[in-house]
Amino acid sequence: MSNWKTLLLRIGEKGPEYGTSSDYKEHIETCFGVIRRELERSGDQVSPYLLQCAEQLPHKIPLYGTLIGLLNLENEDFVQKTVESVQADLQVALDSGNCNNIRILLRFLTSLLCSKVIQPAYLIVVFETLLSSAATTVDEEKGNPSWQAQADFYVICILSSLPWGGAELAEQVPDEIERVLVGIQAYLSIRKHSSTSGLNIFHNGESESSPAEKDLVEDLWDRIQSLASNGWKLDSVPRPHLSFEAQLVAGKFHELRPIKCMEPPSPPSDLSRAHIGKQKHDALMRYPQRTRRLNIFPANKTEDVQPIDRFVVEEYLLDVLLYLNGCRKECASYMANLPVPFRYEYLMAETLFSQILLLPQPPFKTLYYTLVIMDLCKALPGAFPAVVAGAVRALFEKISELDMESRTRLILWFSHHLSNFQFIWPWEEWAYVLDLPKWAPKRVFVQEVLQREVRLSYWDKIKQSIESASALEELLPAKAGPAYMYSLEEGKEKTEEQQLSAELNKKVKEKQSARDMMSWIEETIYPVHGFEITLTVVVQSLLDIGSKSFTHLVTVLERYGQVFAKLCPDNDKQVMLLSQVSTYWKNNVQMTAVAIDRMMGYRLVSNLAIVRWVFSPENVDQFHVSDQPWEILGNALNKTYNRLSDLRKEISNITKNLLVAEKASSNARIELEAAESKLSLVDGVPVLGENPAKMKRLKSTVEKTGEAEVSLRESLEAKEALLNRALSETEVLLLSLFQSFLAVLKERLPESTKARSLQDLKSIGAEDENSSAMEVDSENGNPKKKCEIGEREQWCLSTLGYLTAFTRQYANEIWPHMEKLESEVFSGDDVHPLFLEAISSALQFPLQ
Repeated sequence: MSNWKTLLLRIGEKGPEYGTSSDYKEHIETCFGVIRRELERSGDQVSPYLLQCAEQLPHKIPLYGTLIGLLNLENEDFVQKTVESVQADLQVALDSGNCNNIRILLRFLTSLLCSKVIQPAYLIVVFETLLSSAATTVDEEKGNPSWQAQADFYVICILSSLPWGGAELAEQVPDEIERVLVGIQAYLSIRKHSSTSGLNIFHNGESESSPAEKDLVEDLWDRIQSLASNGWKLDSVPRPHLSFEAQLVAGKFHELRPIKCMEPPSPPSDLSRAHIGKQKHDALMRYPQRTRRLNIFPANKTEDVQPIDRFVVEEYLLDVLLYLNGCRKECASYMANLPVPFRYEYLMAETLFSQILLLPQPPFKTLYYTLVIMDLCKALPGAFPAVVAGAVRALFEKISELDMESRTRLILWFSHHLSNFQFIWPWEEWAYVLDLPKWAPKRVFVQEVLQREVRLSYWDKIKQSIESASALEELLPAKAGPAYMYSLEEGKEKTEEQQLSAELNKKVKEKQSARDMMSWIEETIYPVHGFEITLTVVVQSLLDIGSKSFTHLVTVLERYGQVFAKLCPDNDKQVMLLSQVSTYWKNNVQMTAVAIDRMMGYRLVSNLAIVRWVFSPENVDQFHVSDQPWEILGNALNKTYNRLSDLRKEISNITKNLLVAEKASSNARIELEAAESKLSLVDGVPVLGENPAKMKRLKSTVEKTGEAEVSLRESLEAKEALLNRALSETEVLLLSLFQSFLAVLKERLPESTKARSLQDLKSIGAEDENSSAMEVDSENGNPKKKCEIGEREQWCLSTLGYLTAFTRQYANEIWPHMEKLESEVFSGDDVHPLFLEAISSALQFPLQ
């Protein structure tokens, strides 16, 4: 990398490029001197790279803004082109709905204002354009209130840019900025309070949609008002332009052209609840909430930080996570060295965990945050590991209030995190969970973490890691291997079933084909022993052959999967097949999930069969004490969802290719027609058409492009037929899923008159002195500690939690089928209000 690029990239950092100095003024002067000379040699390269640095390292925007301000004193044309590029990028971002670019570019323009590159009046026009669009969107008559998420986002962009230039605006154009703030206040008065109870990471059972609970826009507005009343003073935004103020005032102002906001879609012509809800969902997916604050530490850990400084540091951290997601070590390094004068380890931990647990989904996979936290622990060994441990303890204490999907992510993160630090944790602190009932959330959490650790290592290693609390071995998964029914014992004769299993094993070793195997089963086993014994022998024998490793299992399913398919062609028999798989792998939760997942992948079992099996009596009783049924159900739904996504991507690609092929075919025909219409001389005689060689080539081209076009049309029709079929199957699956949830909850939920909210449900269990929580005894005869609620209520809470989680996760596929679901599942006097509330909160749309 050339020297000028390195200086731009590393500006503001301690390092060899700047002689380990941390003085921003020195950095800017050094970089300015080099860039000024570089403009004479390769000016065309400087502007794009400078903008790329500003956009992807946005916590350095004040430094880049000041640098551009200094360049403006000597090379106005360069700065003019840079400003035009910024504006063009902003317009492209607005047209495409690129939230991150809109937010960052608006911040960059605010910084250019501070450096006297653009006039305040131009920035005020940009703000008012966004504000006008927002106000129009939420207007009942002129706009489309379902797209309030877009309007809120525009207002958030305005508010979030003010920490970087509010002081300058208040000083230079006080009336105009006051007009913008009054406009924002007016917008807040006409918008609807955003109720996102289904996206709250913690659920305390109380109503979380009350107006007293501020949403993100209202909260940010309060912070900006506080900042304005404090004279726009804050510690978290560097103001390097002040060191060069005497020079910058001589610079030329550059104009900003008017921008145009993307208009939201028109309201649906059919104002049914399903169509309105679908539009609101689309808007929330297009303009998602970036973070949800996670206040897990005591106030005294961050009380010295102003609310607006907390917001700015969160912005810094989220930006670094976003733009450096491919460079985890660089990401951790930048996060540990933000340009703020106060310590922020606790705030950094809260921000990271808020992303891991973010609903409906975080921007990146949990693995990414795991690696960043791991690198931060290594980069800040004296501070950050203790902060992370404190965060885990704080979350553990509130685990009963944690959303089910967030709890699953926390389990996955924590087990993976420990695997990178030799599985060291003071387990003795949590040994008391053994005195809690088996369904207590804290006990289930510890159990699931230990089970995940075993997956990442091996049983003896994890047992060794909990020596300080050896009693927790009770929560480890069984060490025994697969439960093979036909093992031979010495001195005992083979039973008939053992002989059949041995013969089947022999046929596998002889590499007989699946067809020959099926013929033998149909002739030898099925007529004599019936279906159930036949299925047991086949499943036990084939799974035992594939039990040595994942590769062995895959090989067996690939070679003899058709045996399972032939034996179990319908859902009823596939449910029995799944039950047999679960029986064989009853000591290994992971292999049960893997085997069922692979069998669905090979289309040996359907997603409907998996739903039915998960909601069968053998699994329903485990809903609140184990994550296994939910993991298997989640895998099945994921596979269905991914298949739809893949088909849509393929259709999109084929459609693009078809447009290209149609154009090529049309051009070839036009060229051929033009050639045919020309007169040419052949042996001195005028003939219609060009020379035969060229005509032959053109006809060949027309044929080939025509064939390519026809082929793509046929592919598109085939894929669209597959998609329509998959959508029909998905509708059946969703009906089955929600009907299954409704059926099992109907059996166990209290009467609707007694429990209309989660708080009511918790109160029932807490007040019931005869709750089974008081009756469970530990193995040594001592009474278990009383749980906050009874087993039945905890089962209901867990099941309702997973109902919300699955609804929220697959909302994209649920909305197109909402009318059918409302008519067949969600309506009726016997539908419990808690069931409807779980669905409503997940979809962020009332069903009643």
